[in-house]
Parts: sequence; C-alpha cells; structure tokens
Amino acid sequence: MVMIHGELSHSIVGAAMTVLNTLKPGLDEKIYERALKIELLKRGHRVESQRRFPVFYDGQDVGTLIPDLIVDGLVIVDTKVVRAFNDSHVAQMIGYLAITELRLGLLLNFRFARLISQRVVR
Repeated sequence: MVMIHGELSHSIVGAAMTVLNTLKPGLDEKIYERALKIELLKRGHRVESQRRFPVFYDGQDVGTLIPDLIVDGLVIVDTKVVRAFNDSHVAQMIGYLAITELRLGLLLNFRFARLISQRVVR
C-alpha cells in the first residue's frame, strides 16, 4: 500500500520534532505553529499559514475555514498542545480536508517531550 504524501509527511514530522526538541514542551500552540513554519521554510517547503477558505452551504457563504498551515499545497498541518487527540480533532481535520479538497492532514501534538502525530486521510 502506498502512503499518500509519505515523503512529505515524513519531512513535516521531522521538522516538528526539531521544533519540539529545541523549544521543549508546554508552550502555546501558536508558538509551535510559527516555529514549525520557520523550520519548514528552512527545509525548502512552501508554507501557507492561516489561509482563508470560504465555506458555502446551498450556494451561500456561511463562514470561513482557517487551517494552521498548508505545506507544499498538499498537506494541512494542525498544531496542538493537548493530553491526547480526540474525535473532535479528527473530525475538524476531516472538515478541513473536505473544504480544501486536500487528501492528507497531520495532527501534531507538542504537549510532551516526544512528538505525537496522527495522519488523517480523506
């Protein structure tokens, strides 16, 4: 079985591990998000942060979706500082993937000394 964007997701997780090892656990999610963007750019990736996606229902604009990061136009990255990922984190990522029409999302948890990641595939 071929993993969707396997090499790219490996690079993203590696960058996140570098960020966590440098900053250590326990900081705010936005700090990790900004540091991860810097690390990914250093590694040659294109990174969009806080890109806005309009959400439509029955042809009417009902709001805006703003994922943390989109890497190389292919992978949504959502930084978290939580005890554990739960169903709402996964459901939110599934929603992000549906609206953006991307196929892969990565949840990255910076709460502990060891990075925890979870792939979400649409």
